[in-house]
Amino acid sequence: MPIKNRLAEMHDEITGWRRDIHQHPEILYDTHRTSALVAEKLNEFGCDEVVTGIGRTGVVGVIRGKSDTRGRVIGLRADMDALPMQEQTGLDYASEIPNAMHACGHDGHTAMVLGAAKYLAETRNFDGTAIVIFQPAEEGGNGAEAMCKDGLMDRFGIQEVYAMHNVPGVPTGQFAIRSGPLLAAADEFDIHLEGRGGHAAKPHQTIDTTVMLSQLIVALQTIVSRNADPILQAVLSVTSVETSSKAFNVIPQSARIRGTVRTHSNELRDLIEQRLKEVSEGTAATLGGSVNVTYSRGVPVTINAEAQTGYAAEAAVSVGGSCIEAPMVMGGEDFSFMLEERPGAFIVLGNGDSAGLHHPEYNFNDEIIPIGCSWFAEMVERRMPAA
Repeated sequence: MPIKNRLAEMHDEITGWRRDIHQHPEILYDTHRTSALVAEKLNEFGCDEVVTGIGRTGVVGVIRGKSDTRGRVIGLRADMDALPMQEQTGLDYASEIPNAMHACGHDGHTAMVLGAAKYLAETRNFDGTAIVIFQPAEEGGNGAEAMCKDGLMDRFGIQEVYAMHNVPGVPTGQFAIRSGPLLAAADEFDIHLEGRGGHAAKPHQTIDTTVMLSQLIVALQTIVSRNADPILQAVLSVTSVETSSKAFNVIPQSARIRGTVRTHSNELRDLIEQRLKEVSEGTAATLGGSVNVTYSRGVPVTINAEAQTGYAAEAAVSVGGSCIEAPMVMGGEDFSFMLEERPGAFIVLGNGDSAGLHHPEYNFNDEIIPIGCSWFAEMVERRMPAA
């Protein structure tokens, strides 16, 4: 596997960074220790500029090549935040923070981009500028959007942007990518039903919200099965149900249904939001009740640009020997906000036979560190070859 020799030499050093970050996980935007560590390393590497506080706790490093004859600027993004869950790996470098764990491999992503940054700052064998982006709050906080709103793309003149994620269950070091939609838009809904509560022995005097929510749950399942084009992919899942009463002999005054919607096209996203509101209102009205629907849009569809997908695959083949086509999945990724502002690509890298993402026994596979570092560095050197 043609990993860059310098990055292979740095394997143990980068692994040490990764395990230190793993041991000290931080949630959402509270990545103060991690952000400080990243900024310190970037300054040590000799980056031309290091900027903190982009998107609250994001960090950006600027590395200029030996020349800049064409004005090209490439962005490489890593996510820094952990998940609010208790680690159960038993590792000697396991999380020291209760109910916080790097269960998605962001510690590995951060370490790999740091490794690539050190290599690029040492060699500078490219014509243009590399921007290394370290983002907080990928896990539900839309940190990528926050960095973009802070002017990330325009401030640093980024023209293309690339990111990577590890995938358990895919052979160690195997790259995969696809052009077009890869990851889904991830939305949430919160439906409040209002009826007329009363004694369970006198249902005729009530407007029963338990019947209302039961019928609504079934009706919601028809949106995907009967309104969406069956060729397109979509998921609508009810994940939480509760009523205002826990008593055995009370028909509750109100009820609440929550869930998620995942789609791979903006048109289908619009349709499901519209139909969810219409079906909820119609069901409540039919049974004499009322409803309030809150539909919250989360991350958009992660769409890889065709040309940039090709560039990313070429770099993957150069580093790893092959790059297979990735399947479309219903998970969401806030890198999609960056891809809405600039063409780019999101590639995945096999983590081997490990526990799944967001599992308390998951651990990032340190064997893939030099592979991922080499891909990030190769993207810069290929897209901006030395003059």
